[in-house]
Amino acid sequence: MAGLSFCGNNVTKNAYSVDTGMLNNGCFVDALNLVPHVFLLFITFPILFIGWGSQSSKVQIHHNTWLHFPGHNLRWILTFTLLFVHVCEIAEGIMDTNHLHLFMPAFMGFIAATTSVVYYHNIETSNFPKLLLALFIYWVLAFITKSIKLWKFAEYGVGVLHLRFCITALLVVLYGLLMAVEINVIRVRRYVFFANPQKVKPPEDLQDLGVRFLQPFVNLLSKATYWWMNPLIIGAHKRPIELKKIGKLPIAMRALTNYLKLKDAYEDQRRQGKKAPSIWRSMYRAFGRPILLSSTFRYLADLLGFAGPLCIYGIVEHLNKKSCFLQSPTSVYFMSSNELLQNTSVLAVLLFLALVLQRTFLQASYYVTIETGINLRGAMIYNKILRLSTSNMSMGEMTLGQINNLVAIETNQLMWFLFLCPNLWAMPVQIVMGVILLYYLLGTSALIGASVIVLLAPVQYLIATKLADTQKSTLDQSTERLKKTTEILKGIKLLKLYAWENIFCDSVEDTRGKELTSLRTFALYTSMSIFMNAAIPIAAVLVTFVSHALINKSKPSSSEAFAALALFHILVTPLFLLSTVVRFAVKAMVSLIPLYPVQVNGGFFTWGSNLSTLSDINICIPTGQLTMIVGQVGCGKSSLLLAMLGEMQTLSGKFCCTSNKINKLDSQHIVVILVQLFHKNRYSVGYATQKSWLLNATVEDNITFGSPFNKQRYKTVIDACSLQPDVDLLPFGDQTEIGERGINLSGGQRQRICVARALYQNTNIVFLDDPFSALDIHLSDHLMQEGILKFLQDDKRTVVLVTHKLQYLIHADWIIAMKDGSVLREGTLKDIQTHDVELYEHWKTLMNRQDQELEKTALERKTLRRAFYSREAKNQEEEEEEEDDNMSTTTSRRSKIPWRVCWQYLSSGGFLMVFLMVFSKLLKHSVMVAIDYWLAEWTANADGPVNGTAGLPDSYYVPVFIILCGAGIALCLITSLTVEFLGLSAATNLHHNLLNKIIHAPIRYPRHLTYQILNRFSADTNIIDQHIPPTLESLTRSTLLCLSAIGVIAFVTPSFLIALIPLAVSFYFIQKYFRVASKDLQDLDDSTQLPLLCHFSETAEGLTTIRAFRHESRFKQKMLELTDTNNTAYLFLSAANRWLEVRTDYLGAVIVLTAAVASIWSSGKSLPSSMVGLGLTYALTVTNYLNWVVRNLADLEVQMAAVKKVNSFLSTESENYEGSMDTTQVPEDWPQHGEIKIQDLCVRYDPLLKPVLKHVNAYINPGQKVGICGRTGSGKSSLSLAFFNMVDVFEGRIIIDGIDICKLPLQTLRSRLSIILQDPVLFSGSIRFNLDPERTCTDDRLWEALEIAQLKNMVKALSGGLDAVVTEGGENFSVGQRQLFCLARAFVRKSSILIMDEATASIDMATENVLQKVVMTAFADRTVVTIAHRVHTILEADLVIVMKRGNILEMDKPETLLENEDGMFASFVRADM
Repeated sequence: MAGLSFCGNNVTKNAYSVDTGMLNNGCFVDALNLVPHVFLLFITFPILFIGWGSQSSKVQIHHNTWLHFPGHNLRWILTFTLLFVHVCEIAEGIMDTNHLHLFMPAFMGFIAATTSVVYYHNIETSNFPKLLLALFIYWVLAFITKSIKLWKFAEYGVGVLHLRFCITALLVVLYGLLMAVEINVIRVRRYVFFANPQKVKPPEDLQDLGVRFLQPFVNLLSKATYWWMNPLIIGAHKRPIELKKIGKLPIAMRALTNYLKLKDAYEDQRRQGKKAPSIWRSMYRAFGRPILLSSTFRYLADLLGFAGPLCIYGIVEHLNKKSCFLQSPTSVYFMSSNELLQNTSVLAVLLFLALVLQRTFLQASYYVTIETGINLRGAMIYNKILRLSTSNMSMGEMTLGQINNLVAIETNQLMWFLFLCPNLWAMPVQIVMGVILLYYLLGTSALIGASVIVLLAPVQYLIATKLADTQKSTLDQSTERLKKTTEILKGIKLLKLYAWENIFCDSVEDTRGKELTSLRTFALYTSMSIFMNAAIPIAAVLVTFVSHALINKSKPSSSEAFAALALFHILVTPLFLLSTVVRFAVKAMVSLIPLYPVQVNGGFFTWGSNLSTLSDINICIPTGQLTMIVGQVGCGKSSLLLAMLGEMQTLSGKFCCTSNKINKLDSQHIVVILVQLFHKNRYSVGYATQKSWLLNATVEDNITFGSPFNKQRYKTVIDACSLQPDVDLLPFGDQTEIGERGINLSGGQRQRICVARALYQNTNIVFLDDPFSALDIHLSDHLMQEGILKFLQDDKRTVVLVTHKLQYLIHADWIIAMKDGSVLREGTLKDIQTHDVELYEHWKTLMNRQDQELEKTALERKTLRRAFYSREAKNQEEEEEEEDDNMSTTTSRRSKIPWRVCWQYLSSGGFLMVFLMVFSKLLKHSVMVAIDYWLAEWTANADGPVNGTAGLPDSYYVPVFIILCGAGIALCLITSLTVEFLGLSAATNLHHNLLNKIIHAPIRYPRHLTYQILNRFSADTNIIDQHIPPTLESLTRSTLLCLSAIGVIAFVTPSFLIALIPLAVSFYFIQKYFRVASKDLQDLDDSTQLPLLCHFSETAEGLTTIRAFRHESRFKQKMLELTDTNNTAYLFLSAANRWLEVRTDYLGAVIVLTAAVASIWSSGKSLPSSMVGLGLTYALTVTNYLNWVVRNLADLEVQMAAVKKVNSFLSTESENYEGSMDTTQVPEDWPQHGEIKIQDLCVRYDPLLKPVLKHVNAYINPGQKVGICGRTGSGKSSLSLAFFNMVDVFEGRIIIDGIDICKLPLQTLRSRLSIILQDPVLFSGSIRFNLDPERTCTDDRLWEALEIAQLKNMVKALSGGLDAVVTEGGENFSVGQRQLFCLARAFVRKSSILIMDEATASIDMATENVLQKVVMTAFADRTVVTIAHRVHTILEADLVIVMKRGNILEMDKPETLLENEDGMFASFVRADM
């Protein structure tokens, strides 16, 4: 061959002759076709380079993503089609190697088409429409030259049967369409041929630089490949992604936009009014188009999915029959379409393109559904808030938990339903197509195999439903366990002091046992589900091929076998998913029901049924004066306020406001008040509810509540409510966050902030609902004088005050006395004194009885101060935790996989289980490969004798095949079980160790870690229990599948390994970047969901207050912003997942292409075609599993953080329980007398902290009553803890009855002493359990203790007596009763030493006197050490110790100490009187 020339090599035959006319020379026509392409390249290249140079100088706004021209997407689609047709043209031309003119123009056309789209993209984003003229000319020229070629073909009788004619016809159509698109741009934009070109403005979103979510605005290629996400994902490697970085949502995706869209659709239905409007129809009208689009994408993807098996069939089939085209050196050969499709290289390229397209469509379908789901979710959440704020949460009808459920779970279920919707429609089609193709390949035996899959589908569905049920029961058990753990953590100090920690620990372990039983069932069902998924295809393949051997008596050819194998892999997924989809669909339907009415009912709010709560109310409220409402508990005082606020349903009657004159309104019997008074903002009402309601915001924001800040007014209000001392205690003053997520304040502090809010607002009317209930007497007086009488009355505001403090009635201008829901009396105090003497006398006796109350406030402030220390410690702890993820610790740390933590997790599962898991997994995947290899060997024989040996009979292959498949199925079961049970044993051990460590850890005084520890027991334990095992299973399975596939391909065609290196490198970088970005976006999604839920529940809780203040719109706005922020994070997260999947899918497609090309090349060199089939089938599976490897890796990384947090507690030191003495050396009845010697005692809480007691010496005689007093922080409580060895005694010693307590085992020491703590602690259970959890005492002993504590009669009255129920924290008893129970508990334990740590601090005077009397009589013969909160309680003591800063300042009999008037004790007593 003399080498290539344009018109072929035969010069003699006048290839260049134009005698019959130029256009009749085919070679000339082809040369003519080159002209437009060359023209385009010459024109566009200079412009592109100049254009790109000037690009960089443009102002950096989003306009570079702005698509200016109409017909944009159509142009991209047409250009891609054009490129594909050019590829076919090149392929067809190359097969006739000698004629350059057959493929050279096609090749130039390909380059020109590529250039056209690059050129167009640059012109479009820089908005120079005039430059499009070049493209217009190109399309026209190309159209003309191709039409000439087509006309000549027709003339010479080349028709539809010839491939070249079809290709040319297609090109003519495409060029024509592109020309039309270009004409349309000229028509719309008028950039040429028109006098006034049209000016365009970029869309609003692109003008706003805050919008960073560009998916709707970028060009088609970037949309399909998520190219615009690159800067964000790659940038995440250098700096974590923050909320700023993801910006705002585009307008079309915001909750308000979508709500209006849904509402309009609903309203349209109402207006047409043919039938009742339905929410489903509205959803379809508002969001139907994207759902249809997504379904279309889904169908296309599923149909393209079948290209894989068919191409494998073609390649393996045609490898044997080498192509024999008529490549005559002289004439040009016209090939038919069929011949092209029999070329293996063409099939390999087609397979590659089909995979790329299929994956692109699939990801597009996912993305569109998720976006629609998010839009719908935004609309739904907004709709719910509107309904809440117009009607109401009726009392108890809908709990906050349910509302949160609605927002968090049900709207998400709706989103998932939309996500799975296209599956519902696409799956049946996919299944039917798959079965038809199988039948076409293998006949009846394929149907038998497919029936296995169909028959086992219900079993899968059954397992799925069982899984859901088990999960529910597991949830109940873990709630119970958490409740017990919380109780332990709250009462840990008491448990340690009484040496009861092991009893309670066992009780938690019991519940955990039940939970683990549920988890075991859960694990079993999960592994069954995984097993079914893995075993069904094996079973189907086994049944198909064995029945084929039996029915047909002939072996399937390797092309049929491997195409069938690939089809089975495709079929399993829809069948497995179908059960999940059906379950989700049902759930979503259920969750739509609560959302049903979208229209807003402007009704009032009934309190329950039609029975009236208030009746016959005729009252008047004088303007600018103080009205007080009094009456017993439950007589309707608060209801009256709510009625005036319009929060109750009016059955009849109305309400008006008068000046000082009084108007009575005649009414029927049942009258509730209607509010015409508070219309719009002019009449917003300052309102402080009885149950204080705070926002998660700073103290200042809670008080100003959206009003402008006025320093003078703010200060006056703070002083009136005595908040200054409390604010000073807070770490950041009034800028400290309080509320649910902030610092927890006490009831009194919360109430005062609510009152301050009502005072601060500039409203004419102020309603205060029992503002004194949580305050002590000094504060109540101060608030009454400064706040109500001075601040409010000076402003001449109308004040309505509900109260129980009758001593304030003298200040009232008007009094309303209520009884049983109606008004008993109204008038001034004088009126009532003269007209209703009996009532007035009753009030007087009550006033005298409301004598001095306890000093609640001092105690509250003390608690607050303690809360801070603990909070600081907690923050410190959190900071330590966060340091791992700190910016300073370089980015390399962020992209590393936490191997060490993984190893800790696996080793806590036990080495045997780890070995079993690894071994069974490896064995299973080896057997899977063996099955397919054996199939290749078996079918290779059917294709003809291999290497000259005659084929062996089926009887040789079938038994081995059955054995291998059986082993595969068994191993599937074993592996799925080992992973789940490895996870279970790891979870069991981690929880057990955590519980033991925490219960036996030394108690540092501020229990600062409680919040964190609870988190370890709840969220983190849940992740370890339920989430890590399936992730681990999925990760190992997909990794091993990918590895075995690559191994098989490399075994079949070793040359593949060369191509593997660049592929592996790109995969490494993709997963590295994705994992970091995905983690950040996942965190953002979680952290933006929390404020949304908190705000929602907060708004629901404070509805009455918000409405009274008329602040609804502000809260709605906030809600919208939070919804949109959360949606932005979620959208970016799902776009990042698509980014990853598109890239790994394309990589998978490249792997398939390289495998196919490598095997086609090697096929001549003794490579049987069955092996090629094997390699390609495996290559196809890689595309499915590559992205799962990365996704699971990213998930596992996030989940391993839970293991890391749990492990951080496992290194905690335990207390030394042993002691140097043996238990046998301690006398049974020790301590017999109760003699205490304290010698040179020094104590600290931690070796790193300063000592809290310094060189203390004291001697206490047996039976003495000793009082210890001193200011807060003087070391009183530390001394009491030293008796129990709860603190670090690093010098000196305490000797009780001759034994040094530091030498005793802790259990022994603590079980022989008694203590009553300042805060009474009761546990849920029975009264018996609370007095004697060890079950060692008789009933008589317990009744005796209750009698001493003056509780016997009360307990007898309860149903169950000693076995009566105590709720969590003893909430069903008053604080005083709880403290008396603690006294009884101390008495039950017959110890000769009792320590009382400020035991009377939180009870009233009466209970305190009882307690003191009891202690003096019942404990007369025992040593009692009292740590006093109020000094008068220890004036009777035998010995008083006064402490200051860890030292003893004074120690003597009280009377002796009182004689020294300058002494500290004397000053305490004077202050306390």
